[in-house]
Amino acid sequence: MTSTATDRLDFALDRTSPVPLYYQLARQLEAAIEQGALGPGSLLGNEIELAGRLGLSRPTVRQAIQSLVDKGLLVRRRGVGTQVVHSQVKRPMELTSLYDDLQAAGHSPGTRVLTVEKRPAPAEAAAALGIAEGTPVHYVERLRLAHGEPVAYLTNHVPEGLLGLDHERLEATGLYRLMRGAGITLHSARQSVGARGATPEEAARLAEPEGAALLTMRRTAYDDTGRAVEHGAHVYRASRYSFEFQLLVRN
Repeated sequence: MTSTATDRLDFALDRTSPVPLYYQLARQLEAAIEQGALGPGSLLGNEIELAGRLGLSRPTVRQAIQSLVDKGLLVRRRGVGTQVVHSQVKRPMELTSLYDDLQAAGHSPGTRVLTVEKRPAPAEAAAALGIAEGTPVHYVERLRLAHGEPVAYLTNHVPEGLLGLDHERLEATGLYRLMRGAGITLHSARQSVGARGATPEEAARLAEPEGAALLTMRRTAYDDTGRAVEHGAHVYRASRYSFEFQLLVRN
């Protein structure tokens, strides 16, 4: 019998709990992926063998595995078996750049710069930046990668004269890090989050099928003087990315 990554794990399943066994197994597998105990490319092994080892039915194990396939944490490969893919990126709702968040979480960030040029500001960006429509701004279009796979498609409008932007620097680091290096102190932002299906162009760029679920975010960031320093419109692969909120009770 071939050794698999799950052979090294100890699963604690409570058969007296009202929580379904498939859900308990799925959560423990997910935790092992998030904590690195099951690394990218790890083989989960045969469902029958795993079910026998844990004393579970094969449908229970199959349901647990399928729930993680649906979340994008596992993939079934013909002739290979079920493998771990890179864990989903979970981003806190804070005024940080995606590049910095990926790096802090150990996701090996990368950038593919598609466009850096001066353009007349469209109406939405102009209103957000507090400038007249048609005013020249820097337009930046990028794909953000994690472990070499596309995670997000980012577009930004930055006021002219704020800082120098070029392909080389934008591929090396994040936009907010460049701003901080230019002496800009980021202070606050207005942000909205939504969801929709991928357009054909977005699907091709993000390696998703057309119509796949995408998370959307529009953000305008301000420095410590109250000046708008960038306006971004971004889309993220829902299969690989999520936002995390901390909610406080107001008495």
